[in-house]
Amino acid sequence: MSFESLGLAPALLRALSEAGYETPTPIQAAAIPEVLAGRDVMAAAQTGTGKTAAFSLPLLQKLAGDDRGEGRRPIRALVLTPTRELAAQVQDNLRDYGKYVRLSSTVIFGGVGMGNQLNALRRGVDVVVATPGRLIDHMQQRSVDLSKVEVLILDEADRMLDMGFLPALKRILSAVPRQRQTLLFSATFAPEIKALAQQFMREPKEISVSPANTVANTVTHHVHPVDAAAKRDLLLHLLSADSRRQTLVFSRTKHGADKLVRFLEGAGLRSAAIHGNKSQNARTKALADFKSGRVTVLVATDIAARGIDIDQLPIVINFDLPMVAEDYVHRIGRTGRAGAEGQAISLVSHDESGLLRDIRRLLKSDIAITEVAGFEPSHPLRLDAGAPRPKQQQRQARPGGNSARPAGNGGARPASHRPHGHSGASTGEGNGAHKRRRQRRPGGSVSGKA
Repeated sequence: MSFESLGLAPALLRALSEAGYETPTPIQAAAIPEVLAGRDVMAAAQTGTGKTAAFSLPLLQKLAGDDRGEGRRPIRALVLTPTRELAAQVQDNLRDYGKYVRLSSTVIFGGVGMGNQLNALRRGVDVVVATPGRLIDHMQQRSVDLSKVEVLILDEADRMLDMGFLPALKRILSAVPRQRQTLLFSATFAPEIKALAQQFMREPKEISVSPANTVANTVTHHVHPVDAAAKRDLLLHLLSADSRRQTLVFSRTKHGADKLVRFLEGAGLRSAAIHGNKSQNARTKALADFKSGRVTVLVATDIAARGIDIDQLPIVINFDLPMVAEDYVHRIGRTGRAGAEGQAISLVSHDESGLLRDIRRLLKSDIAITEVAGFEPSHPLRLDAGAPRPKQQQRQARPGGNSARPAGNGGARPASHRPHGHSGASTGEGNGAHKRRRQRRPGGSVSGKA
């Protein structure tokens, strides 16, 4: 099968050819014809399988086929993403795929000034890619008009629900026309996703090209048991085997990520951190430096699990295991993409035994556990039903009883649902521990910014 056989226009085929795209992935082959036919679509596929192109290509073709000519252009398509990094990535893809069609797009997210965003909206654009929190800001200021939206796309919808965006989504949905095409793309279809789809989609075509919570078979998994106090030294030992190799390291907390970067830089490794307390400029620079090779080790909290797209990323290391097993799938989905081989290494201490057990149960497979000479743990891992888990600290309220507005990709959960002591505390980025508590605060308020 070729992209041409899917009915894509010559202008899009030219851009794809220049980008090195030859054969559509399964999700692209299944979704593109349905989107071009005008149907609502719910599509699920594991990370790294080309979901962005699966909705971007038919979107560009549909809009380009009805050119509105000169003059101020109304917003005809809205793409919602949970994080700033993912929004920027989608915007980059739209620009690359649409380089030979007469369409304009812009990206809207928090953490930066609104001036450039306001100027772009005043000029008029065909497509807006946005995070919910900042889009709500523009709606409140009446600087964005969604009344002409023809296509609404929710990218990584499961992550948006995990981060508490449901009130914001409902508010945005009330501002777009009822008569529209709606596309929902996600790595998983949790029951909450299907319930949401029933509320705002019209007889959607459901497409799933892989079982839920599966990982690419090109990824090799390793677990190295180690005492918590020796984790940093073991990480340095592994990284030193090839200091030029790009490595994405996941830390559970923002503070831990910063400490880890200081440690690695002290050892001579070019490192940077990306998390919710970093300014948007700092996050953008860290990611750009990592992609260009100026930084070889990027330490991230789970904010980056679905917002980093790097060609041929060879290895992901879990310095800390995620508190929810599903997030392991999203983390290691950064490697082994598009058929490439990748490694997923987890450094696991005794108190994370329960988390490892949950991950193995989710993957329905055993992950090889091998000790590294010189780093043998004083206590073996326990993988039975009573395996220990890290204790979470209680969230500390700010004086006055108000919680800080997130500085991260935000617009996330109400403050009362943001547990303290992990990477999502007060930033809305979350590591997913809140999935066990799905109840949402009534009302349409949005806390924080994206």
